[in-house]
Amino acid sequence: MKQQNKLKILNDPIYGFISIPSEEIFSIIEHPYFQRLRRITQMGLSYLVYPGAHHTRFHHALGCMHLMQKAVQVLRSKLVEISEDEEDALYKAILLHDIGHGPFSHALEYQIIKNVTHEQLSCHFMNELNRKFNGSLTLAIQIFKGEYHRPFMLELISSQLDMDRLDYLKRDSFYTGVAEGNINSQRLITMLNVVDDQLVVEEKGLYSVENFLSGRRLMYWQVYLHKTGIGAEHLLQSVIKRIKELLDNGVEVKLPDNLKYFFNKDFFSFEADSKDLERFSFLDDSDIIYTLKLGSAHRDFVLSELCKMILNRQLLKIKFSDKPIPQRKVDKHLKKLQKSYQLTEQEASYFVFSGDVVNLAYAKAKPIQILNKKGKLIELIKAGKEDSFKALLKEVKKYYCCYPKLQD
Repeated sequence: MKQQNKLKILNDPIYGFISIPSEEIFSIIEHPYFQRLRRITQMGLSYLVYPGAHHTRFHHALGCMHLMQKAVQVLRSKLVEISEDEEDALYKAILLHDIGHGPFSHALEYQIIKNVTHEQLSCHFMNELNRKFNGSLTLAIQIFKGEYHRPFMLELISSQLDMDRLDYLKRDSFYTGVAEGNINSQRLITMLNVVDDQLVVEEKGLYSVENFLSGRRLMYWQVYLHKTGIGAEHLLQSVIKRIKELLDNGVEVKLPDNLKYFFNKDFFSFEADSKDLERFSFLDDSDIIYTLKLGSAHRDFVLSELCKMILNRQLLKIKFSDKPIPQRKVDKHLKKLQKSYQLTEQEASYFVFSGDVVNLAYAKAKPIQILNKKGKLIELIKAGKEDSFKALLKEVKKYYCCYPKLQD
């Protein structure tokens, strides 16, 4: 059944009313490729740590489009020329920038389809939508791929101060209840300008940028790199790895049809009229949840236990350290688990492992330029002379070890 397209206004818990700028953009939002984002969790398994974090990529994409509308208004008020075609392309590009995410977002990136990023998949989806919408996304794709001659438009979509980050920090802060990420996105957008087709921030927005970067760093430690969340994502990745191993060894594993399709192939094509892209468009979080439920009853102890641990939130213990984890500590936990459950070392390695995480607030290689009152551009760290700005350059690395909570 078809319905007549209309200009819509949506009510968002972060920004209030969000308007959809054109009937064609409404039609793109209504397309099954985009509607799938309602079934892709924005923050993976973070809801196992923060119960409210059930918001989706659908919410985030609409929020980004709303912020892009605000950015276009601000830049035009400062006499930056943006044509109607460019405006339309910016809205489409930011709306679709995450459409290639698979189930549970970053948690399973490269796990289902190796060597293909979600950005590449987003581009494949955009190409297919471009064919379905008679070439009307051509300019949006050029901007998204960095092929358009006005670089600031890509910077609005992907940079250290883009609409993507401005939305997800504020949105994730709201749904997790972690106040540190509640940035003032409206003020940051109001301080934007363009010089020589490069996105810059006016000098009076300097400390707003510092607060934004500091808030992002804190959100990484408290939310995105939360130790319980890291452990849960490792378990989920271990489920996929174990299923593939069992299938390779001829062991039957019940799976949703679309997921089985990707497990049974090594090479994928996402070009025009691609069946692989169409298949991928039917994958979402529900396929993985169903897989966990099926796997929990499997006769293989490793797969069954991994699935139950996630479903019942019986997660691994994880300890952070400022120094690399000695292998002898990992071996100690491995041997203890092997002895308790009569497992091989390879089987025990699904539950005991070590790794590291890195948090960097500001990458100087992709500088944020500050426009001072004299019209001169100064790189952020040089413009902010206080030590707090220099601290943003410090990369912090932490090491961790995961293992089951066994009784002595």
